Amino acid sequence: MANLKEIRNRISSVSSTMQITSAMKMVSAAKLKKAQDAITAMRPYADKLTELLQGLSASLDEDSGSKYSDAREVRKVLVVSITSNRGLAGAFNSNVLKQCVVLSDEVYAGKKVDFMAIGKKANDYLGKRSTVIRNHSNLYDDLTFENVSAIAEELMHEFTAGNYDRIDIVYNRFKNAATQIVTTEQFLPIVPAEGDENLSADYIFEPSKIEIVEQLIPKSLKTQLYKAIRDSFASEHGARMTAMHKATDNATELRDDLKLKYNKARQASITNEILEIVGGAEALAQ
Repeated sequence: MANLKEIRNRISSVSSTMQITSAMKMVSAAKLKKAQDAITAMRPYADKLTELLQGLSASLDEDSGSKYSDAREVRKVLVVSITSNRGLAGAFNSNVLKQCVVLSDEVYAGKKVDFMAIGKKANDYLGKRSTVIRNHSNLYDDLTFENVSAIAEELMHEFTAGNYDRIDIVYNRFKNAATQIVTTEQFLPIVPAEGDENLSADYIFEPSKIEIVEQLIPKSLKTQLYKAIRDSFASEHGARMTAMHKATDNATELRDDLKLKYNKARQASITNEILEIVGGAEALAQ
């Protein structure tokens, strides 16, 4: 059994760790509220814009289709991996990275798969096993629609220039503070919606349908990427808050066990001292 001093040191160490994890939990909870409000507010707009764009794209003739909906034979794939710059968030980053490996090794086996990293964790991991064409880890220093738009324009240029035949986004979709869903979305080419009853309606377009689609596509793609990053940002704080809550509970349980062990060891020590004193007194009395 460890001596009393060692147990006291362990209790002090665990208590300090518990204070850190509790503070990190409160910080993440405060940031989560703002991030959750942002993604909740923009998600209906982004989903409706994507739905509208897919419906218009499906109603276009093949000859008048957009350059962003050009479905080519998939030989070169670019996967945009969205993670965080920091750890201590449970399986938040590892789940995204596992999905990226599945895409590279199984889904697109035999094809050239490159990555674009948004987040330091993705860049550090994927850079060791694959090609990372660009790293946008500094995006979180100033997460605005304008900065995300610049990245979306890079992706659009990579596709229209023929550098890649397909672009996917992998990220954590925010459901609630305790649940994040790993999601893979096709970014380019745009897939027209199928089976929508509204596609058969007779609309009058001004300006032309093609012009509307060409103007909507860049805006829709930028919004889609921004939503994915915002989803991931909210998921990160939710995952970290949950992880730090569990870590605090574990530290509290460990501290209580150590205190119980300390009290037992102290009681045993006192009992031994009493026995030694009584034994010494009996020896002197004889």
